[in-house]
Amino acid sequence: MFYLYARAPLLLPSRTFLCPRLTLLVPFSARPEDAYGAAAEDTAEAAVGGQDSYGASLQVNEGEPVYDFCWYPYMSVSDPATCVFASTSRDHPIHLWDATTGELRCTYRAYDAMDEITAALSISFNSTGSKLFAGYNKAIRVFDVHRPGRDFEQYSLLKGGEGPTGIISSISFSPQNGMLAVGSYSQTTAVYAEGNMEPLYVLHGQLGGVTQVLFSKDGNYLYTGGRKDPYILCWDIRNTVDIVYKLYRSCDTTNQRVQFDIEPCGKHLATGGQDGMVHIYDLQGGQWVTGFQAAADTVNGFSFHPYLPLATTSSGHRRFGMEDEFEEESSLADLFIIYFAHLGDENCCSVWKFSCSQES
Repeated sequence: MFYLYARAPLLLPSRTFLCPRLTLLVPFSARPEDAYGAAAEDTAEAAVGGQDSYGASLQVNEGEPVYDFCWYPYMSVSDPATCVFASTSRDHPIHLWDATTGELRCTYRAYDAMDEITAALSISFNSTGSKLFAGYNKAIRVFDVHRPGRDFEQYSLLKGGEGPTGIISSISFSPQNGMLAVGSYSQTTAVYAEGNMEPLYVLHGQLGGVTQVLFSKDGNYLYTGGRKDPYILCWDIRNTVDIVYKLYRSCDTTNQRVQFDIEPCGKHLATGGQDGMVHIYDLQGGQWVTGFQAAADTVNGFSFHPYLPLATTSSGHRRFGMEDEFEEESSLADLFIIYFAHLGDENCCSVWKFSCSQES
C-alpha cells in the first residue's frame, strides 16, 4: 500500500478529550486482525454517516501524570492474553494493563539506593515482546515480561566518560539488526547492542534534549528529534560521522514533545508542529512532499495506522484563562487570552484518511 499525498487527507469524526492525567491509546494495533475498538468497515460507515464513533471504550487512571506508555507489540484480539499495554507515571512502578477490561495485570518495580520505588521516564517492549526496557537517569533497566516484580537487569549508560548523561527520554528498537537507540535530555543519542547493551555509537547534534528516537523500517537509518529543536536529524547507522539530512518542523518555542512517525512502507515521515501543520517528507532524500493544516493549535503527536490508510494527530496544550477578571475592561491582549482559552476543541485526537494505491 502506497500513500497518495497529492490529495489532501479526509478528516474523520473526532473525539475531544479534556480530562487531565488520562493516557490516550489510539486504537491502532500492530497486526491486521488486531483492530481494537471499531472494525475498519464500521469506521468507514461511521465516517460517512457523520457519527462520532471514537468515544473512549476504556479509561485507565494512573495516580500521577503519565510519563510514557506502549502497546505490547504482538497484541491480538484473538488472544486475550496479549491484549495489554504498559504505562509509567510519576512515583509509581511500571504497570501492565489489560486492554479489554482495564484491570491491572502486573507491575514491574525498580528501586533506588534508598530502597524506594523509582519511576521510569520512558518504556518500550523489544522487538520480540519478551523484554520491557525502561529508561531512567543515566541508566536502562530491563525487565522480563513474564517475570513481574522487582527482578531486573540494570545497565549504566555512562561508560568511559561517553554516553547519555541525563534522563533517558526515548527508546527505539531496530527492526532488523538487534540494536536499540536511546535518547536523553543531555542532547545525546546513543546506540547499543540489544543483547548485552554494548555501546556502539554516540550521536551529537540535537539543539535541545532528545525527545524521540525512531529507526527506519530497514534499520539502516535513525531519526531523532529534540525539545525546542526545529529539525529532525537523520543518521546513517552504517556511517555516523555526519548527519545525512535535516527535516524541518515548527517547534522551536514550545516545551511540548512533538512526535513524528514513519509510514508502514517506510518511504515517508510525517511530523506535527506548533503551527498546527503536519509536514510529510520523502525519506530517500529528505525532500518536503506536502503538508496540511491539522489543527489551529500545536500538533504534538502523529501516528500512522500499521496497515490501513489512516493516521491520527493529537493537538492542543494547557492554557489558563481568567475571563472573569476581564469582563469590565479588557485590553486587546486580554481578549486574545479569553479567546484562546475557549479553544478547548483543539485539545483532541483527530483521525485522517489518506488516498492510497495498492500498486508497487
